[in-house]
Amino acid sequence: MPFLQGLNEAQREAVQHVEGPLLVVAGPGSGKTRVLTYRVAYLIATGAAAPDEILAVTFTNKAAQQMVQRLRQLLGPGLSERAWVGTFHATCVQILRRDGPHVGVPHDFAIFDTPDQVQVMREALKALNIDPKRYDPRGVLAACSRWKNELIGPEQAAAEARSVYDRTVARAFERYQQLMREARALDFDDLLVETVRLLREHPAVLEKYQRRFRFILVDEYQDTNHAQYQLVRLLSQAHRNLMVVGDEMQSIYGWRGADIRNILSFERDYPGARVVRLEQNYRSTKTIVEAANRLIRHNTERLDKRLWTHNAAGAPITFCRAEDERGEATFVALQILRGVQEGKRSWDSFVLLYRTHAQSRTFEEAFLAHQIPYRIVAGLRFYERKEIKDILAYLRLIASPGDVVSLRRIVNVPRRGVGETTVERLVAWARQHGVEPGDGAALEAACEAGVFTRPVAQAMRAFAGQLVRWRALAGGTLGEHGLTGLVEQVIKESGYLDMLKQERTEEAQARIENLEELLSLATRWEQEHPEGGLDDFLAHVALMSDVDDYDESARVVTLMTLHSAKGLEFPVVFLVGMEEGILPHARSTFEASDLEEERRLCYVGVTRAKEKLYLTCARSRVMWGQLVANPVSRFVDEMPREAIEDVSETWSRERVEREALSLAQRAGAAARGAASIGPAPQATGRGAADGAGGPAPGWKPGDRVVHDSFGEGTVVAVDPSGRRDAILTVAFEGAGIKRLMASVAPIRRA
Repeated sequence: MPFLQGLNEAQREAVQHVEGPLLVVAGPGSGKTRVLTYRVAYLIATGAAAPDEILAVTFTNKAAQQMVQRLRQLLGPGLSERAWVGTFHATCVQILRRDGPHVGVPHDFAIFDTPDQVQVMREALKALNIDPKRYDPRGVLAACSRWKNELIGPEQAAAEARSVYDRTVARAFERYQQLMREARALDFDDLLVETVRLLREHPAVLEKYQRRFRFILVDEYQDTNHAQYQLVRLLSQAHRNLMVVGDEMQSIYGWRGADIRNILSFERDYPGARVVRLEQNYRSTKTIVEAANRLIRHNTERLDKRLWTHNAAGAPITFCRAEDERGEATFVALQILRGVQEGKRSWDSFVLLYRTHAQSRTFEEAFLAHQIPYRIVAGLRFYERKEIKDILAYLRLIASPGDVVSLRRIVNVPRRGVGETTVERLVAWARQHGVEPGDGAALEAACEAGVFTRPVAQAMRAFAGQLVRWRALAGGTLGEHGLTGLVEQVIKESGYLDMLKQERTEEAQARIENLEELLSLATRWEQEHPEGGLDDFLAHVALMSDVDDYDESARVVTLMTLHSAKGLEFPVVFLVGMEEGILPHARSTFEASDLEEERRLCYVGVTRAKEKLYLTCARSRVMWGQLVANPVSRFVDEMPREAIEDVSETWSRERVEREALSLAQRAGAAARGAASIGPAPQATGRGAADGAGGPAPGWKPGDRVVHDSFGEGTVVAVDPSGRRDAILTVAFEGAGIKRLMASVAPIRRA
């Protein structure tokens, strides 16, 4: 097995471990993904396990895809595809599709994303006459999610409630679950809860999966919640061949239920477990590694581990405290411009990491002013845009006629004269007669029963006929027309495409382009999953995360939250907003455990940097409408002083702005010159289209244009829209920043 030759001693020890529990404590940049993948390959290559006896669980679809690709390179396509590799939620989907009916979960259940869950909770609150202003649906959902993470159901939540608020939320929890059952749907937490319940209540099902999965590997174990912990424990207790990989120093999701105790107590939970520590960092310079070590040693909840590296010392860490947030953003923009103008860096060498999304605004403004191409990760996802969710709602109703949420969303889109009262009559009639309201035959019967007025009945009969035809088309593995054919027919035959065309607006044109992109995505998925059905495609879409949308090949500056950055790396990292009240967050300074998680979050940010790290903050900034002066973050003081170069005085705001004026004059040339470096798709806000192709032919940052109304301006960014168009962000001399559809706007080259 030649692939073993490229491993260090600790990595090889972990890969060649076969029988019994194994804890791999893996520091950042230590090659944990390689160890996970190589161990799967080792088990198969040595005959210790057949591929289908291995379950490898990751936390993102992207990580799962990368593991499958690496296995294919190591073992070839025949063996690699037989191992069961996927996220916790994707694994639960597969188990519930097969055996969910044992606990009342139908085979064709729908998966509701966050907006759908909020809508169902609104309905639950309305049914119970609970004021949504006092009990915000998102807040109530968050409380329910915490209960579910602990495997607590509505009855137990109500029994343990100690306040009026908790008792009211428990009532909403119960009603929410009832509505979800009626819609034949599960949310993300339900996928875990129902799978654990299935395995607990049905020993024969548990035995089947225990017998199948002789070897289980879990990535990012420090981020598991109680439900995930119990799922792993149930599946692994027969053979005890459980390998978990993680780093307690990177446990940063406590706010959504992750329990650091799962990794800290692994040796107690699995007696006789072998522990392997991956401490050699291959990513960062000595300076950055030592800064990370000195920072995290202030935490008490940690295992015995210290990073080290053979890499060079590298550049010192640069610290800048600007006068205000605008000065901070300008400082960052100038460092990026210099790196590109001097030919040392390309745009994609840089990442900005911040604690909250609200911090991105001033940096976006600075980047627009200096013509720096950028994109924001974890903004509005492609699949959450209205037109995409509408078509997906049609597809979900085709797959699951009982999905009342999807029915409500699209029954009057395009308009069919169906109001909310009519929909409620239809749902009540369907419940009374024991039928599913989205079933074509049931809709026909409702028309005959006088549920609708005569004009509405005519439109609903046509709608019922469409559902029957589409459902027949979607049968089995989507028949001869395939998924793409089904999606295309829904877009056209529903009238949705004609509705957008009749609007004749730039926004409508952009939405049409997004629908074209949805067709492209469906085609791509179909090619990769030739045996997949409509349920499989919808599950894939529902389980996509923000990080899964991240395209590492885009040649632009990246802006993202610290939580989104875990698992990624960049040559140059800007950790911005390094102030008390921001990082650490103001809400996290009262409890020691919360403060330690904030420090771990900072540690994650520091260890994303390969070559250069910047720490920035401001003496004063506007927060929540007020001017505040925050002290410098304690985390800066916890890093080695000798490793930090403080440029705050020499980079006062006045000097920054004077230099900005001269550099801005050359920014157009920098943007044009960067074409040779390759600044391809860039997004200028959270609404930019994810997954789009390269820049539209003929347009690039720096081009001068003339608009019939706005006059002369400079193209700041080119946002590809679909396959043949682009949205241009143009800075006009008299009208400011405008976003224009290239094919529609009255513009020409200057």
